[in-house]
Amino acid sequence: MSDRADETRRDQSVADLLAVLDLERIEVNIFRGNSPQEGPQRVFGGLVAGQALVAAGRTAPEDRYVHSLHAYFIRPGDPEVPIVYEVDRVRDGRSFTTRRVVAVQHGKPIFTLSASFHKEEPGLDHQIPMPDVPPPEDLPSTRERLRAEFGRVPGFVRWHPIELRPVGPLSYEAERDPRLRTPVNPVWLKVDGKLPDDRLTQVCLMTYASDLTLLDTVLLRHGRSFAGISMASLDHAMWFHRPFRADEWLLYAQETPSAQGARGLARGLVYTRDGQLVCSVVQEGLIRVVDAEGWSDALRPDPS
Repeated sequence: MSDRADETRRDQSVADLLAVLDLERIEVNIFRGNSPQEGPQRVFGGLVAGQALVAAGRTAPEDRYVHSLHAYFIRPGDPEVPIVYEVDRVRDGRSFTTRRVVAVQHGKPIFTLSASFHKEEPGLDHQIPMPDVPPPEDLPSTRERLRAEFGRVPGFVRWHPIELRPVGPLSYEAERDPRLRTPVNPVWLKVDGKLPDDRLTQVCLMTYASDLTLLDTVLLRHGRSFAGISMASLDHAMWFHRPFRADEWLLYAQETPSAQGARGLARGLVYTRDGQLVCSVVQEGLIRVVDAEGWSDALRPDPS
C-alpha cells in the first residue's frame, strides 16, 4: 500500500476512533459502544477505558473536569458484540463529582472504572521537570522503523490513529541486543489528525493512547518482544494535572520499577512539548512467558 493510501487510511482511522468514542445513550445512565471494524481478536483495553470515561463524563456537570480514574480489566472484551456501560452517580458534591462505570458484555462485567471530576480552583503548583530528549521531528516513527527493519509494517501499526515516535530502542531490538535493555521508555505520541476542542475528548484519547506502550516498557527491560509472551492489562490508573491537546505532540516518559510473579508494573509521566506535566499513569499487567526461546522472526518476510 502506498504512503498516500496509508495517510488516507489513518485519517479514516481517526474518524473511526472518534465515532466509537461517541457512545449511544440508551437510558439516562446507560450507554452503548462498539469496537472498530478492524482490530485484534479481543477489545483493546485503552478503547474500553476511553469509552467508559466518555460515559462517566457525559453524566458529570459541565464545569467539572476529570482529574483521576482507576480501572480494572476483568474479562477480555468481544469485538463482535456491543459493550453496555452502566454509570452509577456515586456523588455530586460542591467541588467534586464521583462516577463508577461497569462495562458489560454477555451479561457479565468485563471492566470497571471509577472517575473523579473536580471544579477548577486555584492552589499550589509544582511539577517534576520533563526529561531531556530529542524532539519528535528528529525521530523516525514506529512504522518507519519497522518498515526499514522488516520491509513491511503490520496493518494495525500502519493504519493506527496514534502516531508513535520512540526515543529509545524497540522491544525487538533489545531482544536481539542485550546492551539495549533499559527500564525507561520515552515515546513521543499524538493523535494523527485533528480533534474537537472539548477537554473530555482530549483526556479520553490520552486514556486510549496510554495503554499502547506501557507494558512494552517491562518487555524492554528484559529484552523480550511479543513473541512467546502472553500479555494483558490488569489495572490502570491516571491522574490529569493540566489541560492539553492529544492531537499535539506529547512525551510519554515511561519506566518500569518492578516485575514479578507473571505481573509487571509500569508508570509514565506525560508532558507537552513546552515541558508542562499534564498526566501521570500507572498500570500493572499480566506478562506470562509461554515460550522461553524469545525472538521468533515473525515479522520478517518469508524467504521462500
